[in-house]
Formats: sequence, C-alpha cells, structure tokens
Amino acid sequence: MTLPNTPSFRLDGKRALVAGASRGIGLGCAVALAEAGAEVILAARGREALDKATGDLVAAGWTASGAVLDVTDPDRVRDLLEEIGPLDVLVNSAGLARHGPALETEPRDFDAVCAVNIRAAYFLAQCAARHMQERGGSIIQISSQMGHVGGPDRAVYCATKHAVEGMTKAMAIEWGPQNIRVNTICPTFILTDLTRATFDDPQKRAWIESKIKLPRVGKVEDIMGPCLFLASEASAMVTGTSLLVDGGWTAE
Repeated sequence: MTLPNTPSFRLDGKRALVAGASRGIGLGCAVALAEAGAEVILAARGREALDKATGDLVAAGWTASGAVLDVTDPDRVRDLLEEIGPLDVLVNSAGLARHGPALETEPRDFDAVCAVNIRAAYFLAQCAARHMQERGGSIIQISSQMGHVGGPDRAVYCATKHAVEGMTKAMAIEWGPQNIRVNTICPTFILTDLTRATFDDPQKRAWIESKIKLPRVGKVEDIMGPCLFLASEASAMVTGTSLLVDGGWTAE
C-alpha cells in the first residue's frame, strides 16, 4: 500500500503581500505567512505602525519588508504590484466600518465604506491576479460573517461584505484555469484595539456572546491558521468559497 502524502503548510520560496498588515488581523496573517517561510510584504497607510510591525517580524528572524499603501488608490496599487513583481499570495485585510441605523446612513459614509471594502478589494485582487498568471497563486479576502447574515446598525457594512463574497466566487470561476484560487475568511467579532470599544460596551458584548456558540469571543490567533491553510498547498482544491471563523454564529 502506498500511503498518501499530507500536503505541506509550508510557504518556503513563496512571496506574499498582506494589505492592512500593521495591526490586528492583518498583522496576524503576516506573522502566520512569514513563520511558514514566505517572504512577506506588509502594506498599510500609516508609516509608523507599518515600520514597527515590519521591524518586529524581521527581529523574529523572518523575511519581511514594508510598503506604504492606500488601497483606495488604484494607481498606487498597480505601481506597488509592479515593484513587487511575481506574487504567490495576496491577503487583503484592509477594511472600514461606519455602523449606524440604516435610516441615518449618509451618502458620504456609504461611499467611504464601499470605496475600501468593495472597490479597493476588487482592484487589489485584479492587480494581484495579473501577477499570478504564470505561476498561479492564492487570493484571500478578509471578509466577515456579516457577508452571510445581517446585523443591527450594519446595513452598509453587510452590503459590502456580501458583495465581496459574490465577487470572490466570480473571480474564482474566471481565474481558476490559471490555477489562481480566490477565497474569503469570514471572522466573527475579533477582539483587537479597533473593536475594544465594542467589547467594552456591556450590552454589545452580551449580544456578541449570545450569538457565538463557543464559550469565548474571537481573537486574532483564530484567523492565523485559516489564513495559512488558504495560502498553502493544503488548500490546493479550495476556491470560490468562504471559510467561516465565526464560532457558530451563522449555524442557526
């Protein structure tokens, strides 16, 4: 009997770009990919936080560099991808939320959230795919459980994340013949510096805990394993789908 070989989770020799990598989920994804052997380019808008994150990865012994990037500027996105050259993995963790009642949504807030969560995500994936045409690759959008359900005060956010889920499926169909896989990771509420105010509100935390079926809320480390899985050959037959890391939120 010939036993099958377990696909590798290693990323040695691979090059990865992580957008929104200076903190939170994006930083966690950058660490996971770098620890697995990838050369990681961290991209974010803020120079100070970006330099700190990049320096910490290098100090840990991993291969990393930083690039200032506003993902809403498609020309800068295109130029950066040209500078980077061949790419094997894209993780897009850049996102924006401006929550509030749907009856009170202002056009400027709607446009701002759509500009980051849909438009930027679309053209970043497009540029990455152009640099993956010859060798294939993995495109990972950090979406949300709210791309599968609704939630109070989240009409705009839900609209954008549902859009990301749809465009991911369409891109996976188009780019599959080039061995470019396109998937989303859909976290539940993850405790980060940006979400701490939400968790500090007793009423909001109670609502979150009532929806998550596991006995705790999410943390950044919960996203790192799924990111590594989708970036590696361990998920070589996975495309056009979403990996829900929601503690059972969407199970009911």
